[in-house]
Amino acid sequence: MARPRIAIIGAGRMGQGLGLALQRRGYSAALFARSERPVAASLLLQTGDISAVTNGAEVVIIATPDDAVTGVARQLADAGAVTREQSVLHISGLLDHLALAPLKVTKAGLGSMHPLQTLADPGTAVERLQGVYAMIEGDEPALQQAERLARSLKMIPIRIEASAKPRYHAAASLVANYTTVLGAIAERVAREAGVSPEVSRKIYLPLLKGAVDNLAEFSPVAALTGPIRRGDLATVRAHLEALQGEDRRVYAELGRAALALAREGGLEESQASKMEALLNGAAATVR
Repeated sequence: MARPRIAIIGAGRMGQGLGLALQRRGYSAALFARSERPVAASLLLQTGDISAVTNGAEVVIIATPDDAVTGVARQLADAGAVTREQSVLHISGLLDHLALAPLKVTKAGLGSMHPLQTLADPGTAVERLQGVYAMIEGDEPALQQAERLARSLKMIPIRIEASAKPRYHAAASLVANYTTVLGAIAERVAREAGVSPEVSRKIYLPLLKGAVDNLAEFSPVAALTGPIRRGDLATVRAHLEALQGEDRRVYAELGRAALALAREGGLEESQASKMEALLNGAAATVR
């Protein structure tokens, strides 16, 4: 079966990454951006008339920042650049297909496809997208195109209700963005403890990888380790005393979430109650 032509609006990292990955899978993909910018050598970048890139494309992917999606949809509608034979997808994790409302009059398929993966280097997209989940929603024609594209890129498409996207996306930020933030806090605390900058940047990475491996094999309840899981009150107290201000509050707040898992995993209630009092007290003192 012939691969459809894909038009991608937005030449950021994900837009370029999708274009490169689709090319590797046999698609013809072209990018549109408002102005010239450096892109991968194999990608055709067009500026000026937005209709030039969408003409003849079976699927149009809007790969812009969230706050530009509806504006691009309006631009497409005003230019007559989309027809009922096409499907338009945006890749926002937060927004649903209603962000494409200006295109409703075209009768085109409207939907969203959010690859659940970070992409720092567009050139690695074909490998980094393989095996990841792509959350999709929209009308049926758009859903079918999104599923086809996701499977072509070796992703796993999962249909999701439009109303569920904000909660789903918040969870994605907790996992990806806040893990990075926790890594930065740990690095800084290690430096403050006298560990060299070169070592502090790397020292916790094997530990983090081990935690990810545990989560890949076990449920969070079974994967949880450490002093809160053991009910080790003295160790947690020492940690809290060693930390100050916002670092202490972050430790205490996350500790309370860890305690809920520890209780579910069978931590004896008398130990859990003492741990709860310690963590609550620490959280309260820095608010």
